[in-house]
Amino acid sequence: MAVLACDLDRTLISGDYVLRPRTRAALAAARARGLHVIVVTGRMFRAVRPYLTGPEPVVCYQGAAVVDPAHGEFLHHVPIQLELAREAIDAVQAAGHGLNCYVDDELYVERVTPEAESYASFQHIPLNVVGPLLDWLADDPTKLVVVGDPEELDVLGASLRARFSERLFIAKSLPFFLELAHPDVSKASGLQFVADRLGFTREETVAFGDGENDLELIDWAEYAVAVENAHPVVKARADFVCPPADEEGVAQVIEAFLAR
Repeated sequence: MAVLACDLDRTLISGDYVLRPRTRAALAAARARGLHVIVVTGRMFRAVRPYLTGPEPVVCYQGAAVVDPAHGEFLHHVPIQLELAREAIDAVQAAGHGLNCYVDDELYVERVTPEAESYASFQHIPLNVVGPLLDWLADDPTKLVVVGDPEELDVLGASLRARFSERLFIAKSLPFFLELAHPDVSKASGLQFVADRLGFTREETVAFGDGENDLELIDWAEYAVAVENAHPVVKARADFVCPPADEEGVAQVIEAFLAR
């Protein structure tokens, strides 16, 4: 095994959003033994940067961007084509939802809502308020995110999948986040770019995840680990289920492997 590919939220970190000392130590020990540790997340780069502990490229935005952590340079970027993004924004707003729009690693919203404020606070990022998104948007966005009630997002997600079919990647990252990206994007596609760049294969990779947006990631890797708090479909497709994020299950798996 040469590579550990780890989701961040509810996998490496729990509900306190802290990368705890035991987990930091396990990641450092893995790197000291020659393993790559790659964070593979739905977050924008600026929101994941405080959690990065090594030199490897980070897979962000569900795989729509791969970023050099040292300089913030986008090594790989697959945004949503502008007219398709406009169509998706119109559909989401027509269904009564607001949404987040990401351009150049900045978060833009039409207006400040409780959902937008909660999201920005959760990820410690500024909100850029621009008024009507359809009037403002002039560049291909990296992704779009709808924040809301989990059951309402399930309904919206089904409606969007029916309309956009294979034209958009649509998945939940957390129960209250519905993410939209380019159809060629997934955490697996982002990790494949890193694999080609660093020279490793899927057969050398162990992936850790919890959410629906991790399915492609765990399917890509040779060995897949789901945390106990993962979505049932993720646990069903994983090779192993480790303790939950709040018990630092990923760290426990790494420690056990290194002790072998």
